[in-house]
Amino acid sequence: MEIKLWREILNPYTLAVNEIIVKFNHVIKEYKDRGEYSPIEQVTGRVKKISSILEKAKKKNVDLDDIEDKIEDIAGIRIICQFVEDIDKVVELIKGRSDMEIKSCKDYIKNKKPSGYRSFHIIVYYNVETISGTKRIKVEIQIRTMSMNFWATIEHSLQYKYKGNIPPHISERLKSASDAIIQLDAEMSAIRDDIMDAQISNNIMGSLIADILTNIQQLYSLANKREVMKIQDEFYKIYETGDIEKLEKFHKELDIIAESYRAQKL
Repeated sequence: MEIKLWREILNPYTLAVNEIIVKFNHVIKEYKDRGEYSPIEQVTGRVKKISSILEKAKKKNVDLDDIEDKIEDIAGIRIICQFVEDIDKVVELIKGRSDMEIKSCKDYIKNKKPSGYRSFHIIVYYNVETISGTKRIKVEIQIRTMSMNFWATIEHSLQYKYKGNIPPHISERLKSASDAIIQLDAEMSAIRDDIMDAQISNNIMGSLIADILTNIQQLYSLANKREVMKIQDEFYKIYETGDIEKLEKFHKELDIIAESYRAQKL
């Protein structure tokens, strides 16, 4: 197949990956803007390299004319979660979307592979708009925790190095590491509420500070510089205490002050 034809085939997949990454990143932003914990920690994606597609087609005895029908992970999205419990939430989130249609699911978390691999895989149909019209393609979405992703990344590198024939002694160590990761995820789940509370507090604090600094910056063009300096000094004193309630009170009072100055300028 000519390189030009490969590009024509893969371009819609690149578009799909880019669009889906943007959409899931927006999900993260929506949660944070509400001051809520996001079950999605990070989103990445890729389109399979031509060499990898050819290798998989050869391995599965797939004709090149059938690759789009029979190879389902040409476009791949990886969603990283902090906790195992988040994975089910993300799965339900995907199932509830109108822009993605579920084709199949494989739960390698409850039913891990013999190698120790654990992840939740979803194949979805996704429509992209191209200059030739709408194209419906398949996208594989992998959902896993950070620790599962670390293990899978290492295992993938070893598979590449040993061309799929990892020595038995290394395979055994990988299986032991997989068991350790199960334990690690369980320990993190046990203190999940405390971790989530801390992260939500940090998000709220960050949003408050950003809003306060924006208001102070705007006041420099609206009010007397000396008065703004006093407000700024008061902010720094409250900020050093780390007291969210005091910051929230200061934020509300500053909003009133800023609004009164804006009204005077009209």
